[in-house]
Amino acid sequence: MAKTNPHWHTNAEACVDAILSRVGKDIVLGLPLGLGKANSIANALYDCAARDPSIELKIFTALTLGRPGGETDLERRFLEPLFGRLAGNYPELAYNRALAEGILPPNIAVHEFYFPAGRRLNIPLAQQSYMSTNYTHAARDLLDQGVNVIAQLVALGGEGHEGQLSLSCNPDITVDLLPELERRQRAGQAIAIAGQVNEQLPFMLGPAVLDCDAFDFLLHGPDCQFDLFAIPKQPVSLRDYAAALHVSTLIEDGGTLQIGIGGFADAVTHALKLRQLHNGKFQSFVTGLSPQGISEAPCWVGTFEKGLYANSEMLVEGLLELKRIGILKRSVPNGSNRAGEERNIMIHGAFFLGSKALYRELRDLSEDELADIAMTSVSFVNQLYGSEELKRAQRQKARFINNALMATALGAVVSDGLEDGRVVSGVGGQYNFVAQAHELADARSIIAVDATRTAKGRTTSNVVWAYGHTTIPRHLRDIIVTEYGIADLRGKSDHDVVAAMLNITDSRFQQELLTTAKRVGKIEHGYEIPPAFRNNVPEKISAVLGPGRGEGLLPQFPLGTEMTSAEMHLVPALQALKAIAHSKPRLLATAASAAIGPAPSQRERECLERLDLGQAGSIVERLMRWSVLWAMRQNA
Repeated sequence: MAKTNPHWHTNAEACVDAILSRVGKDIVLGLPLGLGKANSIANALYDCAARDPSIELKIFTALTLGRPGGETDLERRFLEPLFGRLAGNYPELAYNRALAEGILPPNIAVHEFYFPAGRRLNIPLAQQSYMSTNYTHAARDLLDQGVNVIAQLVALGGEGHEGQLSLSCNPDITVDLLPELERRQRAGQAIAIAGQVNEQLPFMLGPAVLDCDAFDFLLHGPDCQFDLFAIPKQPVSLRDYAAALHVSTLIEDGGTLQIGIGGFADAVTHALKLRQLHNGKFQSFVTGLSPQGISEAPCWVGTFEKGLYANSEMLVEGLLELKRIGILKRSVPNGSNRAGEERNIMIHGAFFLGSKALYRELRDLSEDELADIAMTSVSFVNQLYGSEELKRAQRQKARFINNALMATALGAVVSDGLEDGRVVSGVGGQYNFVAQAHELADARSIIAVDATRTAKGRTTSNVVWAYGHTTIPRHLRDIIVTEYGIADLRGKSDHDVVAAMLNITDSRFQQELLTTAKRVGKIEHGYEIPPAFRNNVPEKISAVLGPGRGEGLLPQFPLGTEMTSAEMHLVPALQALKAIAHSKPRLLATAASAAIGPAPSQRERECLERLDLGQAGSIVERLMRWSVLWAMRQNA
């Protein structure tokens, strides 16, 4: 099939009519993960299939964005106004709503390979349709499933980029798909590559830039513009900072960095910033957290002179902050561009998703600043295969930093699911980065795990002896970090791995693990945990880092926040209430104590009004009001 110029549409329904005319009624729709979905096209296709049972629609995607509803009335009161601001008029995806409500038509199937964390746990159809795959294999699997329609959000080029589009936030899989889809088109297969222009989307450079004629259909018009979905930054706890400070000592000057999204990733960014700009304070925090001063693991605490290069699955706000302050400044050869010119790159990324501030900053970057960032395929970022010599030269002293839910005492990692088979999120790129760390001569994989978790009033250890599901097998164990320290596991015997993991386990659970290790013969009966590691308790973290919080050195939102002052004040209070939500007697007792306490202060009244609890209402609302008052005062 000869390639023609794209067909432009200003109406989603007309664009979908053209797609159906090209492809027919058996649609295998590939949507990028996260922000890159062409929502208007996807919803119009869904509506057509919902009306016409003769249309078979299969959707393959990941990380579907949507406004969280909240589990309780109190959570809804907090979340709905917040996401009303952050998401604006972002159109909800019709399949997402139907999936959540269990009303997906029988001729429509949705297969996702990554869930928003925890949001699909109790949706049987989503669990049944989940497709477990590594991020780098998603393009292959889509092709194997016969994908014949792509619907991608794109940015339209301006001056200097006339006749071009940018895949912007999501070149990740599309860059890998397009060559094979174009080959299949030339062989006569009916395939439609569709794009939706969003005028808020930054025009990112690198392999993300394509000529307009790479698309068959383009949707662009005032009726199909919408706000980019933004997510709020997560508050950073002192235990996040403790783990991040440990991690920051593992990052060598002149190296390569991969980080993710969320409060812990923001904490790592801030820890590196402290290391660079307030090195004395940084070293005092590290010394205070370590039982032996400086950790036995490979340790770097000096400032960055050569700087770092980022090869990161996600282009996150923290990387831009590190670039601003001169930590991220090592540039690497990127090979020749389309004009045959060499251009050095400071950041390679495969997709982005974040705050409104991130989107604004990317839109405001100059052409020269944008040229430091190459948005490219996930196959380039997440693995060594293809251009391996170039990648090895770029990825010197690489540190691939990821999070996990749990780790076993023998070094296996649980990141994506529960032992009953239910999926919490997905493998994503974690396995690829761990494997890559073992293949590069001077690279390390660093997995961060909170030492404990609390649910329904019960605190349990996240370092366990064994678990019925693992994401990273024990034979790929490398470095695991909790707020209590670093366990360097690479090349160690099982005995030494268990000993190292016990050293970073919360002390309330060390003895139980040690007893199990002795019972099964993994450690000798006379072994005792060294005294220096028997004080792994939250109070130690508070004692070492609490003053830093008070001095403003360890802020709750190190990269800023789009929450209001009242919302920031409410976050820890609502977290405290959630921790006791399992106990109605305790909730009633907290409400009673606040009811007979002093009248709300001005700050407290502002917070209550933010939850629409400023005035006494029903008995339920009065109980919520008193409970929130109690939680705010406890937090204070």
